[in-house]
Amino acid sequence: MGHPVTLATCSLNQWALDFAGNLQRILLSIQQSKALGAKLRVGPELEITGYGCFDHFLEGDTVLHSWQVLAQILESDATHGIVCDIGMPVLHRSTLYNCRVLCLDGKILFIRPKMHLANDGNYREMRYFTPWTRRGETDDFFLPRIVAKSQGRETVPFGDAVLATRDTAVGVELCEELFTPNSPHVAMGLDGVEIFINSSGSHHELRKLYRRVDLIKEATLKLGGIYLYANQQGCDGDRLYYDGCPLIALNGSIVAQGSQFSLDDVQVVTATVDLDDVKAARCAKSRGMQAVQSREINNGRGFTRVKVDFDLGKRDQDHGGDGDDDDVGGNSGASARTGSGAADPDAVALGTAASSSSNRTSQARDGGDVFYHTPSEEIALGPACWLWDYLRRSKTQGYFIPLSGGIDSCATSVIVYSMCRLVYQACQGPRPNAQVLEDVRRICGGATKEKLPDGWVPSSPQEIANRIFVTCYMGTENSSAETRNRARDLAAAIGSYHIDLNMDIVVTAIVSLFAMVSQRTPRFKVHGGTPAENLALQNIQARLRMLLAYMFAQLTPWVRGGMGSLLVLGSANVDESLRGYLTKYDCSSADVNPIGSISKTDLKSFIAYARDAFDLPVLHSFLTAVPTAELEPITKDYVQADEADMGLTYDELSVLGRLRKVGKCGPYGMLLKLLQQRKDYNAAAAQAQRTTLNKKEEEEKSASAPPLLHLSPRGIMEKVQLFFTMYAINRHKMTTLTPSYHAESYSPDDNRFDLRPFLYNVRFPWQYERMEARVKGEEAREAGKKE
Repeated sequence: MGHPVTLATCSLNQWALDFAGNLQRILLSIQQSKALGAKLRVGPELEITGYGCFDHFLEGDTVLHSWQVLAQILESDATHGIVCDIGMPVLHRSTLYNCRVLCLDGKILFIRPKMHLANDGNYREMRYFTPWTRRGETDDFFLPRIVAKSQGRETVPFGDAVLATRDTAVGVELCEELFTPNSPHVAMGLDGVEIFINSSGSHHELRKLYRRVDLIKEATLKLGGIYLYANQQGCDGDRLYYDGCPLIALNGSIVAQGSQFSLDDVQVVTATVDLDDVKAARCAKSRGMQAVQSREINNGRGFTRVKVDFDLGKRDQDHGGDGDDDDVGGNSGASARTGSGAADPDAVALGTAASSSSNRTSQARDGGDVFYHTPSEEIALGPACWLWDYLRRSKTQGYFIPLSGGIDSCATSVIVYSMCRLVYQACQGPRPNAQVLEDVRRICGGATKEKLPDGWVPSSPQEIANRIFVTCYMGTENSSAETRNRARDLAAAIGSYHIDLNMDIVVTAIVSLFAMVSQRTPRFKVHGGTPAENLALQNIQARLRMLLAYMFAQLTPWVRGGMGSLLVLGSANVDESLRGYLTKYDCSSADVNPIGSISKTDLKSFIAYARDAFDLPVLHSFLTAVPTAELEPITKDYVQADEADMGLTYDELSVLGRLRKVGKCGPYGMLLKLLQQRKDYNAAAAQAQRTTLNKKEEEEKSASAPPLLHLSPRGIMEKVQLFFTMYAINRHKMTTLTPSYHAESYSPDDNRFDLRPFLYNVRFPWQYERMEARVKGEEAREAGKKE
């Protein structure tokens, strides 16, 4: 290498307002970065406070404690010999900003406020922060007394500046700024910045990592440059799981990648790259012409350079000189000199990654080979890591779930088993994860009267599950032997402590009380009852299961001789929530729900994956079973089935749900979208029919048509209207949904992701009238074609 630099980025499992814990994780990441030879360390967004503080950002205490933490970092020797990029809220001229504080040798170099705030979906940054809108400009920031004395000065630059070392220039881009059309890296790259650092608080969503990686690769492919991406990891106190995956890119290729899902509290990824490769990538004349002609920043004068007498890298000294003669300069605007303190780059392998106290190597990729999990793997890992963080930080003794024998509670249980697998794996080997081992000993040690021996290490995932996971089949006279057996067999396979009970005595008591008071006895539909009677008798079973779940969650540890209580898990999926196919305050009401924003289609794929990957053949019986609530009596002529009850298949609900949220469609717009898709599909099918001689192939293609597109225009309209009518009727249920792991872009979570009224005119008269007119037009057009 001509001009090697070793750089470090990281993911930290920070926790909102856990200033002491956050400080230790920051210090550990800096320590590991220095040990790996890095001269620049980048951390996650708002790492001192944790990203998910929400309205706590508006409290003066939060800002004060952030400065106190930063003061401890600066007073230590942590930042000696390494440029550190640290995130915290900063109050400047009575305005609160989301900032990066760049430090070296115990001194603050400058403060860079965020310019484009994330303010949609799960994010509400403008509720707390103000964006810095003055491109390329800086102010003097008066330092708080807690740090001013140690700094030896009263002010530091605050604003949109870049860092100029003796050998290169470094520019800051915060999270959302990468995703905006006019990202700051464009102007910075044209102004000579060679290293871009991005500190993020980006949450996991199924199939989202591709977008993040593509943007990072594209940023450095067109501009040339080195891009360091840091991210928070873990559950920091709410519905989101921040999925880590720190990255380093060079000229459009990913040269280092960390793990996306991990139980490690600290993960550091380093790469040694050549600054000369950046210069080589920027030789295109079109790039040079744009650079000299740009007037975007300070009327062509470019960004303010905050100069520092420090080298991030060093020239190759194999020829025996000091490297000064090889430095072409022109990068940072500072004097062109080489330093003497950089570690030998050959001592640090490209793409080296280190985790927390265990120092295991994480996933790292060289040469642009990016690793992606399949959606099923994401479901197996993301919610499992989230559940582990929630369990250990809540200081409870485990989880409880009503296991019905259906696929939803099965999927939730398998995710808990996946959590146990991850914990078990982290405890094995010569260098186990010390934090995980400490946590699992504490949790399992209080689960039963059998105390753990000294130095206990779990012998299997099932041993962990038996101590911290309770499953309970709550049967009634409407339950089948098939669901009871499936629940029992799954519990045995994953090792959970299983309870099998019949709750008819409780249901009968409630119905008898009602009959005594009202002098009327409600009946099921199959026994001649009205829809109101039928629904009420189903709901009382569902709601009693919620009551029993909380009682058993609270007292089962006591029964087993342990202490504490269990967290109750919900298992309603995103499609049933959208349709409102759940009872308000039934066992969908719980403490947390790991599958609440995952579709039924994805859950089925996950179960098929887990059957093989986790060696759980019992899961096959769940895949082949017809989904049923088992709240109505089974007769020879009638068995309750979910999709028949709903009037919509799960695949149809996924399509309609995405159009509603992601496609921003109302009833009429959704109909138009689907009619156009139907037209395109039929045209493609007709073309295929003209070129296909095999009749069997034609029949197979017709049978595999995308959801809804095989229907007539009127059939599509009726499905859309049923969806919106039932969604509107049941929208009030979303206000009481159990906090769910966010995994899907069309989640109906009412907390902050999907904000809508819960009292509608469910007839949608204006919309439906225009839908009817449009469908009549389509029918007339198709009838004319046939004639």
